Amino acid sequence: MPASDEAPQKRKTEKVESMASVPMFRSRDERIAAGKALRDSVPRQSHAAWEPPANRRDPIDILKASNQDRLAELVPIRYGRMLPSPFTFLRGSAGLMAADLANTPTTGLRVQACGDCHLLNFGLFATPERNLIFDINDFDETLPAPWEWDVKRLAVSFAVAARDIKLSDKRAEAAAVECVRAYRERLREFSKMSPLEVWYDRLDAQTIIDMAPDEQIREFREEIVARARQRIGDYLYPQISEEVAGRRRLIDQPPVLFHVAKEVEPEQHAIVQEALEDYRLSLPDDRRILFDRYSLEDIVIKAVGIGSVGTRCFVGLFFSAENHPLLLQFKQACPSVLEPYAGRSQYEKHGQRVVVGQRLMQSASDIFLGWLRGRHGRDFYVRQLRDMKMSARIEEGASEQKVMLYAELCGRTLAHAHARSGDAALISGYLGKSDVFDQAIGEFALAYADQNERDYEALVEAVKAGRVESLVEKDLD
Repeated sequence: MPASDEAPQKRKTEKVESMASVPMFRSRDERIAAGKALRDSVPRQSHAAWEPPANRRDPIDILKASNQDRLAELVPIRYGRMLPSPFTFLRGSAGLMAADLANTPTTGLRVQACGDCHLLNFGLFATPERNLIFDINDFDETLPAPWEWDVKRLAVSFAVAARDIKLSDKRAEAAAVECVRAYRERLREFSKMSPLEVWYDRLDAQTIIDMAPDEQIREFREEIVARARQRIGDYLYPQISEEVAGRRRLIDQPPVLFHVAKEVEPEQHAIVQEALEDYRLSLPDDRRILFDRYSLEDIVIKAVGIGSVGTRCFVGLFFSAENHPLLLQFKQACPSVLEPYAGRSQYEKHGQRVVVGQRLMQSASDIFLGWLRGRHGRDFYVRQLRDMKMSARIEEGASEQKVMLYAELCGRTLAHAHARSGDAALISGYLGKSDVFDQAIGEFALAYADQNERDYEALVEAVKAGRVESLVEKDLD
C-alpha cells in the first residue's frame, strides 16, 4: 500500500475551476508547487475509493434516458452490442460512468477532456501528410472537464478488458496502474517542454514500432501498421457499393446500413443539399476548394459503434469529375455526457464542440473535419470514413504483455492530449514522482470494474424481463 497524503478525504471539490486555475505565466516551479499544495485538500490516495452513493440512479433508467432523440428502430441494436460482455457494456455506458465520476474526488483542474476515454477510443489514423500516428480518435463527448475523469475511465477500461481475457485481478490492476504511470511520467516530461514542443509532439507509427521490446512485438506492430494503411475509402467503397442503372449506389445492409425512403423523408434531397452547404461553410477556404471538386452520389444511414447506436449517422459517397471516390461520415453530435456535471459547452453547435475539442486534443486531424446543423436543428460533425483508422482489439485474446504495452501507449497519449489544453506543470505537481496516485487509481479501477459488472448484469436481467429490447446483428466492419 502506497503512503497516503496527510489530509482528510473529500468526495469531490465544491467548484470546478477553469482550465488554468493558476496563471500560466508563473514559473514552472511555482505551478509545480501549487499543484503539490492541492494534495492538502484532495489527497492522492482519496482517488482509490469507489462507493456508490445512496441515491445512485437505476443504471437501466440512465441508459433509457440516453436514448432520447435516437432512432427508435436502432435502439435495440445498441443494447445488443452492449450485451456480449462487461467490456462492451462499459463502452456503451459513458453517460452512466460520467454520473458516477462526478461523485469522485477532483482537484478542480480542467483540461479538454475526451469524455469517453476507453482503450478502444485510441488507435492509428492518417495525418493530412499521409503519415500514420497513434492518438485518441473519438470525441463525441469532449468537453472541458476535470482531468481525473479521463484518467479514471481509461484505467477502468483496462481493468475490465483484462478481466474479459481472463487475466487475474492482480494483472488487471497492474494494467490500470501501468496506464496511469505512463500518463504521470509523460505529463511531467511535457511540463518541462515549451508550448510549441508540446504542440508539435506526436506518436507516429515508426516510433511505436521502434519502442517494441522484442522482435515478436515489433513484427506484430509492423503487421498492424500495414493493415491500417489498407483501411482507406478507396479500398472500402467497392465492398459497400454496387452499380444500379449505370450509377454507383451504397448497398443496403439493414439494420446497420440502409437508405432513407422518400416516403419517410420526401424532402430528403433539399435537406441534404442544405446540410452540405452548411458543412462547406465550416471548412477553411482551402478545404472548401478541395470539397467543391466532389459531388454527392449517394447517402445512407449507418448504425455505428456501441454508445452511438441510434444517433443519426450518415455515410455519403462522393465522386470527383474523374470518378475518384470520397466517403464522408456525418455523425450526429448530441450534448456531451459530461455536460450535466461539467457545465455546458461554449459552442452553441455540438458539432463545432466536437471539432474544436478534437483539434485541441489530437496531434493532427482529418482535413475534411467540419460541422453542420440540419434543418431540424440536429447537429453533426463530419470526417472521412476509414482514413487508415484502426484500434487495437486487446479484448480479443491479447497476451498480458500486449495489454501492458498498450496501456503504456494509451497513458502517454492521454498525457499529450491533456498537456495541449491544460497545465501540465500544475497536474504534475499534484501527481508527483512517486506511484501514490497510480496505485490509488489501480484500486479504483478494480472497484469500479465490480460496479460495471453489477450494472452489466442489471442490463442482462432487464433484457430477460422484457424491460428493454435487444437485437444482436452481424458485425459490419
